[in-house]
Amino acid sequence: MLFLAICRDKPGATQLRADTRPDHLAWLERAGDRIKLGGPFLADDAETPKGSMLIVEAESLDEVRACLADDPYAHAGLFENTEIMPWRYVVGTEL
Repeated sequence: MLFLAICRDKPGATQLRADTRPDHLAWLERAGDRIKLGGPFLADDAETPKGSMLIVEAESLDEVRACLADDPYAHAGLFENTEIMPWRYVVGTEL
């Protein structure tokens, strides 16, 4: 099953994100093909990150929560909030 995770950064956390990014990218690499798609949300300037979106394959919502709890961004306290919901692929490039 696929899940959509929307993680919104705390205001003013741009430097925290930048400082934590290498560890976050290493975590993504370790996650293997569990993370199907992901990337940052951007501010209106189309450059400044302000959150993250991930599509995660897992058996359950609890499994996704456990996976995301290991993200260095989460450990660093980057996110103001995180929303996770089941998601169904319907259209577009197949994942």
